[in-house]
Amino acid sequence: MKKKKKGKVKKGTGKKKALKKKAPKKKVLKKKKKVAGPKEGLGIKTSIPAGASLEEIGVVTHYFPHVEAAVVKLTKGALSTGDTIIIKGHTSDFKEKVDSMQLDHDPLTNASRGQEIGLRVKAKVREHDVVYKIVT
Repeated sequence: MKKKKKGKVKKGTGKKKALKKKAPKKKVLKKKKKVAGPKEGLGIKTSIPAGASLEEIGVVTHYFPHVEAAVVKLTKGALSTGDTIIIKGHTSDFKEKVDSMQLDHDPLTNASRGQEIGLRVKAKVREHDVVYKIVT
């Protein structure tokens, strides 16, 4: 029998570690986020009164979010204070009554075809959104 020397360990004489097999990864399905309700501009159709029609009058060319105003180029019709309009676009679809209009920072009551006016709006609009007037 051989005597072992104290304090020295021979290489390769230790126990082999048992190799752990990795368990297969479980597939995790992502849950879809729940939407609280319909959002503005996502397929919601604005209603118009029976017997009324829509007349395209212009296009939004710019939006100023800090004053909630849109610049509208009147391409096909006229607009007056008190008219009801619908603004439709990729994400916009709402109806509102025209309360204030401006041309070069001066208040207007009537705007005609060809003018580019500032129009107060209640929601965010984007360039190329189309402006319709409800004609009864």
